[in-house]
Formats: sequence, structure tokens, C-alpha cells
Amino acid sequence: MKIYTKTGDGGETGLFGGPRVSKDDVRIEACGAVDELNALLGTIRAAGREGWAEDGWLPAMGEIERHLAAVQSQLFAVGAELATPPEASRASLPPIEPAWVAELERQIDAWEALLQPLRHFILPGGTPLAASLHHARAVARRAERRVVGLHRRAPVSPAVLAYLNRLADFLFVAARAANHAQGMAEPVWDPRGTG
Repeated sequence: MKIYTKTGDGGETGLFGGPRVSKDDVRIEACGAVDELNALLGTIRAAGREGWAEDGWLPAMGEIERHLAAVQSQLFAVGAELATPPEASRASLPPIEPAWVAELERQIDAWEALLQPLRHFILPGGTPLAASLHHARAVARRAERRVVGLHRRAPVSPAVLAYLNRLADFLFVAARAANHAQGMAEPVWDPRGTG
């Protein structure tokens, strides 16, 4: 089977078990934002494998990488859920597990126990890994906004909404944990804008 079908040349695409819709449909926008987040996490993992080993801090960061691997698989399931319109059969879809949110929360709590409480707003940055995780957090929030926009037009599973919300929190704390593991001070926001 060829990767190109030419069926989308007119600006439409097919939903799982459903109709063809415009490529700028709110459902496709939501799927695309989740896909972009997944691709960014893959980039972070690929870049990190070499850097973590070279810098000698693989044991601490390996934990983040393991979680990102699980998140990538989970996001694929979220994308499949979003690409399936309400009227289509969901029998073949992988379930969105409530345990995924619980695991994100467990890891957030574990990392926060090691970190100083936030007393100031922090800027995205620090180590390359932390900066990349902050970038992923911003993309996760955009994906969440796109899914909420879809939800206003067609119901989205509450499990998907909760997962994306918690995932953004997870990525924020993962960025803080990455800086902490490297002994890097977090960049603090200067409200006067003097840097």
C-alpha cells in the first residue's frame, strides 16, 4: 500500500469510521496538535539519549525518558480517540485509561518532593532538556485548547480532557526536575524586564 492516496489533494481527509472532513476541521486541528506534541516528545527523547549519556546524568534523566516513552504511546491512543467521530464504532479503539492520569500525578508528586517550592514565576529554560520540556508543555497546552474547542462542538471523553490537562502539568514539573538533576538554577521571571 502506498503512503500517498491522492484522496486528500482537494483539502479533505477521512475520519476513522466516519465521513470525510476539511483538513482545517476542528477535529483535525485537535488531532494535529496532539500529533505535533507526540513528535516533539520523540525529538526530545532522540536528542536526550546521546546528551544524557555523554553528560553522565543518564540515571537521573532515564526516568524522564521512560515516562516520555509511555506518554508517546498514550498520545497515539488519544489521537485515535479524537480521530473517531461520535457516530462511529469505538470497539477497536485502545481505551484511554484513568490510570494514566494517576501515574502522571504520582510522578509529579515524587518530583515535587525533591524540588524547592515555587515562590516566583520561572521562565522556560535552564538545561537543553528542561527548555525542550517547557516547549513540550506549551504545545501540550495548545493541544488541550484545540481539544476543548472540539469538545464544545462534539463531546470528547472526560478521560482525554483530564489526561491532556495533567500531561501539561507533568511536563512543567519534568522540566523543573531536569534542571534540578543538573544542578541548574531555574530562570526566574523579572517583572521589570531587565533580565
